[in-house]
Order: sequence, then structure tokens, then C-alpha cells
Amino acid sequence: MASEIISLTEFKAKAARVLADIKASGHTVVLTQNGRATAVVQDFESHQRLQDALLMLKLVLQAEADISAGNTTPQAEVFADFRARLEPAE
Repeated sequence: MASEIISLTEFKAKAARVLADIKASGHTVVLTQNGRATAVVQDFESHQRLQDALLMLKLVLQAEADISAGNTTPQAEVFADFRARLEPAE
């Protein structure tokens, strides 16, 4: 994903155009203040995709830690438990 670097002053002056460009292109914009990067602006859909990807990575890391620690349950046991819970009580 490409990024554009602009000053905060330029962003303030052209905010509507910059936001429209971000939405159309999906690119991010790095805002600078006194020549140093201070913020990143991106469209909401890109932000949401990034958050979803980070959540998936977190889940994978948790699963790998569980496997390494031996905190697993055989698939047959899990499905048998589900079936038992779904059966109507007599």
C-alpha cells in the first residue's frame, strides 16, 4: 500500500481533497509536523481490514501458544460435547 507524505499545514488547507483521494485510492497519508511523522490518515475500510487482520494474527498466536502448552482437545471430543449439548433434555 502506497503512502503519501504531507505536512499537517498542507493537510489542513486541503483536507477535503486529501480525504477524497484517500477514499478513492485506498492509500494512506503520513502527516508531518516540523518535518517529523506524527500521524497516519487512512480510509475507514482500510482501517477495518487492518484491524481484522491484526485480530486474526492474535488468534493464530494464541492458538500456537495453546498447542505448545498442550492445551488442546481432540476434535472428536469437542464435537461429541456439542452434540450432547444440542440434544433435547428428556
